[in-house]
Amino acid sequence: MSRPASPPSKTRVPDVRKGDTVLILRGKDASKRGTVERVVRPDRIVIEGLNIAKKHQKPRSRTNQGDRVPQMQQGGIIDVAQPLNMSNVMVVCGRCDQPTRVGHTVLDSGKTVRVCHRCGEPLEVAAK
Repeated sequence: MSRPASPPSKTRVPDVRKGDTVLILRGKDASKRGTVERVVRPDRIVIEGLNIAKKHQKPRSRTNQGDRVPQMQQGGIIDVAQPLNMSNVMVVCGRCDQPTRVGHTVLDSGKTVRVCHRCGEPLEVAAK
């Protein structure tokens, strides 16, 4: 017995993307704004300069294939930005400068875009 063919699924537009300005809602950095540096998984993001943890790193020698003398990687205490859960941040609209929920709408061209729930304007990520 064969299954009936399911309709093709659409790719979901992510709520938070690299380059978005977000407001942190919970944790030690609550009420601070920052820019999304990278999306780690579908539900985790790293924000530049926020949610910093100290990492103790040993000095280690690292060798490259072309190097004759191994180089020493410096040890010490370094600061590392840790991922945050996406549920703990809110996107800040570029037009109304307010934290907002993200809506999705389909344009006349058939393209799905993210929109601000407060002012209805599309949320555009600055081209880098």
